[in-house]
Amino acid sequence: QVQLVESGGGSVQAGGSLRLSCAASGYAWSSYCMGWFRQAPGKEREVAVESRSDGSVSYADSVKGRFTISKDNAKNTLYLQMNSLKPEDTAMYYCYRGRSGSNCSPTYWAQGTQVTVSS
Repeated sequence: QVQLVESGGGSVQAGGSLRLSCAASGYAWSSYCMGWFRQAPGKEREVAVESRSDGSVSYADSVKGRFTISKDNAKNTLYLQMNSLKPEDTAMYYCYRGRSGSNCSPTYWAQGTQVTVSS
C-alpha cells in the first residue's frame, strides 16, 4: 500500500531555514506527481509546490524563490528546502502523491509536520 512518512519541521525564527523529508513506498515512485501542501489554522489548504513526473515543477507565488522541491530517486524520498522563512509560512506541511504523473490532485498524503516561524 502507499505510504508516505514525513520528517523534519520544527520551530525557527524568521529568516531561518528548514528541510522536510518524505519517504515514499508502495508504488512506482517516478510515475506520479509529488508535492507539498500546507494548512494553517482557519485557512484553506494551499499547494506550495508540485513536481510532475516529466520533471516540471510549479511553485505557489507565496513560496517562489524561497522553497525548493527535490527528489532522491535512489531513496524514493521527496524533500522541501525552505529558506527565508516568514511567520506566514507557519502551518502543518504535508507531502502528497497525485493521481498520475501529470495530475497533481492530492490522493495520498503523509501524517503532516508542523512548521512554526516566529518573528
